[in-house]
Amino acid sequence: MSTVIELIESGAKRLEEAGVAFGHGTANAFDEAAWLVLWRLKLPLDDLDNVADTPVSPAEAGKAAALIEERIATRKPAAYLTKEAWLQGVPFYVDERAIVPRSFIAELIADGSIDYWLGEHTRRVLDLCTGNGSLAVLAALTYPEVTVDAADLSAEALEVAAINVTRHELDARVTLIESDGLANAPGPYDLVLCNPPYVNSASMAALPAEYRAEPELALAGGTDGMDFVRQLFADAPSRMSERAVLVLEIGNERDYFEAAFPQLEVVWLETSAGEDQVLLVTRDALLKSDFRTQK
Repeated sequence: MSTVIELIESGAKRLEEAGVAFGHGTANAFDEAAWLVLWRLKLPLDDLDNVADTPVSPAEAGKAAALIEERIATRKPAAYLTKEAWLQGVPFYVDERAIVPRSFIAELIADGSIDYWLGEHTRRVLDLCTGNGSLAVLAALTYPEVTVDAADLSAEALEVAAINVTRHELDARVTLIESDGLANAPGPYDLVLCNPPYVNSASMAALPAEYRAEPELALAGGTDGMDFVRQLFADAPSRMSERAVLVLEIGNERDYFEAAFPQLEVVWLETSAGEDQVLLVTRDALLKSDFRTQK
């Protein structure tokens, strides 16, 4: 009879041999295998040490092994197989209608990194490109005095977001809006959070299958990855209150960002992935640059 840890180790070996790609909640084969095995066995995902040596019946072991094989065969992110993802310890429902939540902005909300720019004036928050609603939920949970608009172009993604808003009992404080950028989000907002489509076209073409399993709408940002950001910066000041700030994730596209907006004064925020993934820009800084004339 196998133990939990043996199933995880054999699963990790299979994942490594198959060359699957990670990055949707885990960074390596062992963590991915642990997630899948523990979930399939209905064991706590955060308590491996205490269950590692637990015996597993052949029938249950077979179910866990089958899930590992499904991960390999489909190349779907584990979150789509388990229908759940965790961000800063908070569980969220997710399926193929929305991108798997993994924004580094979640870290900044949780650790207070952006609190310096917030205050009593921070009452209305916008989570733009909300996807499954995770950042909107985290903002509402972290800042109990605010109301949050969660906007996305995808009606299907908003269906997933609605599940999470209700799951966390936030229907009274989080409003879902179908909107192309800021078109249906007039504000004014005191804090804008945005994890937009920012992957440049060359990177899109080279993405592993796991990322191509996600909605392309949530990833593709045009030739340099900055198409959505250009429009956002042109529209944002009119939707922001006087002391508002915008927190924007641009992933590995900092070089393209700085080439597109060389004169813009921004603050790069430190995350677990470094200081080039997420930036903060004030309304005043945006007003000093006229993005409506830039191409």
